[in-house]
Amino acid sequence: MADTTSKDLGTELEELLEVETFDPPEGFVADALVKEHEPPADAVAFWAEQARELEWIREPTQALDDANKPFFTWFADGTINASVNCLDRHVAAGLGDRVAFHWHGEGGEERDITYGWLLEQTQRAANALRSRGIEQGDVVGIYLPMVPEVVVAMLACARIGAPHNVVFGGFSAGSVKERMEFSQAKALITADGARRKGKTAPVKSEVDACMGDLDHLETILVVRNTGTECEMDADRDVWWHEALEAAEPECAPAELDAEHPLFILYTSGSTAKPKGILHTTGGYLTQVAWTHKHVFDLKPEEDVYWCSADVGWITGHSYIVYGPLLNGATSVMWEGGPDHPHKGIWWELCAKRGVTLFYTAPTAIRACMKWGAELVQEHDLSKLRLLGTVGEPINPKAWLWYWKVVGGGRCPIVDTWWQTETGAIMVTTLPGAQHAKPGSAGTPLPGIDVAVLDDDGTEVEHGTQGLLAIREPWPSMLRGLYKEDERFVETYFSKWGKDTYLVGDAARRDAEDGYVWVIGRIDDVINVSGHRMSTAEIESAIVSHPKVAEAAVIGQADEDTGQAVCAFVTLEGDLEGSDDLEAELREHVAAKIGKLARPKRMIWADDLPKTRSGKIMRRLLRDIAEGRALGDVTTLRDPDVMAQLEGKVKEAQADGEG
Repeated sequence: MADTTSKDLGTELEELLEVETFDPPEGFVADALVKEHEPPADAVAFWAEQARELEWIREPTQALDDANKPFFTWFADGTINASVNCLDRHVAAGLGDRVAFHWHGEGGEERDITYGWLLEQTQRAANALRSRGIEQGDVVGIYLPMVPEVVVAMLACARIGAPHNVVFGGFSAGSVKERMEFSQAKALITADGARRKGKTAPVKSEVDACMGDLDHLETILVVRNTGTECEMDADRDVWWHEALEAAEPECAPAELDAEHPLFILYTSGSTAKPKGILHTTGGYLTQVAWTHKHVFDLKPEEDVYWCSADVGWITGHSYIVYGPLLNGATSVMWEGGPDHPHKGIWWELCAKRGVTLFYTAPTAIRACMKWGAELVQEHDLSKLRLLGTVGEPINPKAWLWYWKVVGGGRCPIVDTWWQTETGAIMVTTLPGAQHAKPGSAGTPLPGIDVAVLDDDGTEVEHGTQGLLAIREPWPSMLRGLYKEDERFVETYFSKWGKDTYLVGDAARRDAEDGYVWVIGRIDDVINVSGHRMSTAEIESAIVSHPKVAEAAVIGQADEDTGQAVCAFVTLEGDLEGSDDLEAELREHVAAKIGKLARPKRMIWADDLPKTRSGKIMRRLLRDIAEGRALGDVTTLRDPDVMAQLEGKVKEAQADGEG
């Protein structure tokens, strides 16, 4: 697009805020895969038809089985293998030389990863796992940075039927141990070190420091990534490259039931213990493949697709690995973040690789807005034809900046709503068939029944806020919480019965077209830059510090990250808060959970607002932190606490401004 001054752009965006809907460009519609949005008359039959696009070892004869609600199954009498669908069938079709990933490292390294290379490496890695005693059903942990080996590791697990448990590389080694312990992982695939913003951090040595007492963890495979020195236990540890070199180059894929577990992914819940979301194979692959193809209007022979997420999150599982590979796509994989080695690196790579489809988070868009449009305009983004967002609702101003500055006003934006639990996109706009509304996620996709309900389960009037729900099962839905069936039912299917899934988000729908507006979480989960973290988990980390007596954590609205962690902390005895102690506590949380969980704001509190039964009233803390009127506080055990806290917050604000 032409250069635009900040003043001109600001004025234009303000004017565009008055525009309520944006139609897809006529040229886009002409070639779009889907030109009309028509909900199918029979959702189960619709998904059965999509499942036939996969390569089955034994074709299923039944789609949905709802005999044991809410433990729904899909295509249960079929057998399949995920790695075959992602790799073998494309290579057999003559696409072995097609690039699966243009990989770029932080230091300027480049590797073109082909489907043929992935298949050969995946088979060797699968054999390496088997040689270490990994069998069908054994859980394998994966704790790797954004390098091609992370994809190989996931697909190798899928090839032999070993569910993978990927942990985001930004989490601490302690969080990795916790997830390995919960899942009883038999092996862990990690790296010697990882790079982030020009610095190298040890990984294997930190893992070693806390994994020693996990008797079930029999093997650690180590990818040589940075050359960081690390000790190798002769009985337990093996270098990845040596294991693959010694392995046979061919590995027959396991014939797996469609309901065989594909992966476990731990996500934050409203208690301190993370939830192990369990996804199975056939239904997950069906919906991920269909949504990736149709939501992004993918044309594999022409498009270069880039999802900027990390493989450690569900977005990376579904829309970096499985979705694109199922569809034979060519993707970009970037090792680092959006601001190193410079704040225009994303756009430099988009221009270099001719990216046509770009999928990122609103928090990243807001950061790019702050850095300035000129960093985008320095690069030729003329090949972009579609943009997407994921992770949290996007505010209209950021939507418009993304549309105007990055997309040049010619690219439809798909604002996608879904969860770790849903496995795949559930609500969005099909880009060639529907207009977009800045700030709204759009409508339920074909075959998805989403509604906004009241507490009794009655659908509320359009325009009225209620609780987001899904009223019919869908193929990529979670099949449970790993080894916690009761918690699964209680968390998702206890409010309205075993037919209706409680999302955990508040929402409303427009009267004229049913577009969904997601308001935010209804439980104690904070969404920082699209990453969900439990308030209870962060509170537990803070309270584990010897100087802390009690803590309450809330999510506070934040311009840059959507929500930020705000902690109200009561210290032991007569201790007083200080800048040094705040820094110490922030690093303590980083060590316990990860840097993302560090409180951005900390308020020293003599006491916390509690009911007479002792429950902390986090709603009141949110009101204080965001400057809202408090209303009735007479139900508190000590109503005077609120006045004291208001004073503390004002002091902190004054110090920050000073």
